Amino acid sequence: MRKIGFLIVGIILLLAPVGALAQSYSFSVDRTTVDVYLNDSGTIDVLYRFTFRNDPSGAYIDFVDVGMPNKYFSDVYITAEVDGAAALYVSSSEYQAEGTGAAVALGDYAIPPGATGTVTVWARDIERMFHPDSEDPDYASMVFSPTWFDSDFVHGDTDLQVSFHMPEGVQPQEPRWHSAPPGWASEPQTSIDDLGRVTYTWRNATASAYKEYDFGASLPRSYLPAGAIYQPNLAERLGISPDDLIFGAVCAGFVVLFGGSTVWGIFSTHRRKQQYLPPKITVEGHGIKRGLTAVEAAILMEQPMDKILTMILFSAIKKGAVQVKKQEPLELQILEPAPQDLQTYEQGFLDAFRETKTIARKKQLQETMIALVKSVSTKMKGFSYKETLAYYKSIVEKAWTQVETAATPEVKSAAFDENIDWTMLDRDYDDRTRRTFSGGPVFVPNWWGRYDPTWSGGSSKPVASAPSSGGSGGGGGVSLPNLPGSDFAASMVRGVEGFSAGVVGNIGEFTGNITSKTNPIPASSSSGRSSGGGCACACACAGCACACAGGGR
Repeated sequence: MRKIGFLIVGIILLLAPVGALAQSYSFSVDRTTVDVYLNDSGTIDVLYRFTFRNDPSGAYIDFVDVGMPNKYFSDVYITAEVDGAAALYVSSSEYQAEGTGAAVALGDYAIPPGATGTVTVWARDIERMFHPDSEDPDYASMVFSPTWFDSDFVHGDTDLQVSFHMPEGVQPQEPRWHSAPPGWASEPQTSIDDLGRVTYTWRNATASAYKEYDFGASLPRSYLPAGAIYQPNLAERLGISPDDLIFGAVCAGFVVLFGGSTVWGIFSTHRRKQQYLPPKITVEGHGIKRGLTAVEAAILMEQPMDKILTMILFSAIKKGAVQVKKQEPLELQILEPAPQDLQTYEQGFLDAFRETKTIARKKQLQETMIALVKSVSTKMKGFSYKETLAYYKSIVEKAWTQVETAATPEVKSAAFDENIDWTMLDRDYDDRTRRTFSGGPVFVPNWWGRYDPTWSGGSSKPVASAPSSGGSGGGGGVSLPNLPGSDFAASMVRGVEGFSAGVVGNIGEFTGNITSKTNPIPASSSSGRSSGGGCACACACAGCACACAGGGR
């Protein structure tokens, strides 16, 4: 995915004491918890808790090197403990692994062979951690990888838990997690910590202490200072230090190729996020699934979510369940009593607009659409996706043919009223509506006043036509007011185009949140990393000084 963030690479350094030089380092890490606090100051705090189990034949564990993501930290803001007692000291000048970091001297509390001990490292106010989100300009992104250890020294499983604590004030629906590492649960556990901060927690009781796991999250930029979103320069993005610029030039061609694949990866991931239909729905079956509503057919066609929501709105208006109080931004009045023939998704839509807060309304709309996608997937079991899709596309074309070939404005208006939900499924709906109604009057249906709050009626003419397809809005042989066709077309097109404004906000984000539940996006490494932490290079060419693996002093 898009996730531009930072990488922390830490390496345990085990120095055998005098008289024990023949011993090798052999230990397990029973449990590691990592709490990453995203601060509204634009910095982050990282709290590590390692529980080491030293083998009886292992060397003393008396130093721990903890890698930092970059050079923008200070020893002054790093503290460490061993089983609750203060470590001897912390010093970045004694750090001996790749990249930048701090060495923690355990001193008198070194963990002897055959013993266990918990080492806590608390690094505060690390700067330049947030990067622009590669998919949404209104969001900032971060990727974090916990410390891993050299496989020559560590063995066994590790109970690894990683928690992201969002800045104060961030609402549960606002941040977004990135795809989890392979082998982990697809979604983190979401909770509120004891400080009232939204928290994402990933946990794997059988993780490997010598493997790298990437975790990421994005949050609105509005919760961070303007200067906190760091824009790394070219050398930093490529992981090249000033001393390596000449050598980096040799690799430049390879880096360009890597960057090109990254851009394509970002584009592909963005497009993939809009594909909310579960893959299993396209597994071939036999025959056509008939009886889907126009809204359900829209899901089958993977129409844009704002258009589908607009279709639900019009359906609810036609049935007399709701009326528009204000079009921009959209405000609705729920009408009572509710019609008896409401679809489940229509009821969910109405429930969303009973919510007065934008965040709660958006969440309810997302849940409604997730349930709708899953419902269509269930209904399609055993049926042919291709045949069914072709069938409903033919219905759309027939609906438009009835409208476009109508002999009189009265019949054309009635046909459009009857088929409005199906005509909206045409991807050329906007232009086709304008072309069809550009000349002559349009006799608006009797539900028009519930859609257009400015409508006060107009001249009327008796119309004998087919009844409307939707509930209390239907009826033939009635006197319908009319208005210029261009005005009617403009109002209809504006209604479809403008739904997302003030209701769901960024439609890409809205759809992406639905996709994450109905058709989760696989983990992606296309967003790159920040410099520092021992993995600044993209390893795009042989010989690049890339320290992406654990090691020792």
